[in-house]
Amino acid sequence: MSFASEFQSLPLGALVRRSLGASTRAARQALDRASRSLEDFGSLISPAAAAFLEELCRQSQQVTQQRFGKVIRLFAPLYLSNECINNCKYCGFSRDNAILRVTLSPDDVRREARALVAQGFHNILLVSGEHPKFVSTGYLAECVCVVREHVPSVSLEVGPMETEQYRPIVQAGADGLVVYQETYDCETYAEVHTSGPKRDFDWRLETPERAHAAGFRRLGIGALYGLSDWRLEALGVAAHAAYLLRHCWKAQLTISVPRLRPCAGDFEPRTHMTDRELVQLVCAFRLIFPDVGLVLSTREPASLRGGLIPLGITLMSAGSHTEPGGYTGAGKEKLHHTERGRIVELGASEWANGAPDLHATGQFAIADNRSPREVSEVIRRLGYEPVWKDWEGVLCS
Repeated sequence: MSFASEFQSLPLGALVRRSLGASTRAARQALDRASRSLEDFGSLISPAAAAFLEELCRQSQQVTQQRFGKVIRLFAPLYLSNECINNCKYCGFSRDNAILRVTLSPDDVRREARALVAQGFHNILLVSGEHPKFVSTGYLAECVCVVREHVPSVSLEVGPMETEQYRPIVQAGADGLVVYQETYDCETYAEVHTSGPKRDFDWRLETPERAHAAGFRRLGIGALYGLSDWRLEALGVAAHAAYLLRHCWKAQLTISVPRLRPCAGDFEPRTHMTDRELVQLVCAFRLIFPDVGLVLSTREPASLRGGLIPLGITLMSAGSHTEPGGYTGAGKEKLHHTERGRIVELGASEWANGAPDLHATGQFAIADNRSPREVSEVIRRLGYEPVWKDWEGVLCS
């Protein structure tokens, strides 16, 4: 049975209500248990558990150091294309957004990869909008080959594919696939995904299983907090993670905790998750999933990222750009403007007036603009070791 089938019978609404109504005693019992259920997780993220946040943080820190040591793995996203055929209200790459777009050539990708290696990175995440015309299986496999010439660990965050489409990409050297469900609230999902293949909730939900069948050794999941009630999203992610740990056990699993950031289209978050609630969630994820990697991106500000380092995070991005060509300016000569999905070439006057400053539109605004070196220095000051290379990937390759 796929997770999509299992999800249909998951009493998500009841689990949220139970979490919201959890007593102080239930929260305390969930904290004290050595092995925790999904219901216990609901108690750990409950309003009642907020009173035990200090204890939650202490336990999370202890478990993280026991399982992962005092290390933080660093990675960088490398955006290949911001072309997309989906209309997603919350995304800067949404098809109907009037933005500057470009798809990098393999040579452009090589320039970007070399720039990241020069900054110290050996773990790169290739990211792209979903557009088969520009971002085909063959194109992705070629980009993976190019990047693998320079780094030992390459993962992808791209549009969902069939298992057989993933295989050439795995054979090219990709070892990880990240796919966020965005929201586990089916009604909200339908409201914010207005057109394109991404409207298929179940197809996206089953993507990690198809990726595992294709041979990916690392899987990443998560929700985008700000689309629906954060506890509903967290319980959906937890149920999904528990399923993948049972059925896709050959792969390592990571969970990301991204919150919505400003982007083209000016979408406003539908719900709010405080910094304190994000801390509570990170710690709860660590206690229910002791061996799962927890990922924190540059969507969060520097001060919060520093505070979360000792509390359960194991993987962080740094110095990120969310636009194709962001590290070197590669691909600038191919920039074009789109209006409701139609390509409009940039005119001579537009180049003359602003050519030096023109660049592809990013997916969202970064909150932590520090350089990778600055981030690594903070990690060291906190008593942790920044790790630039995914040694697991090197040893398994």
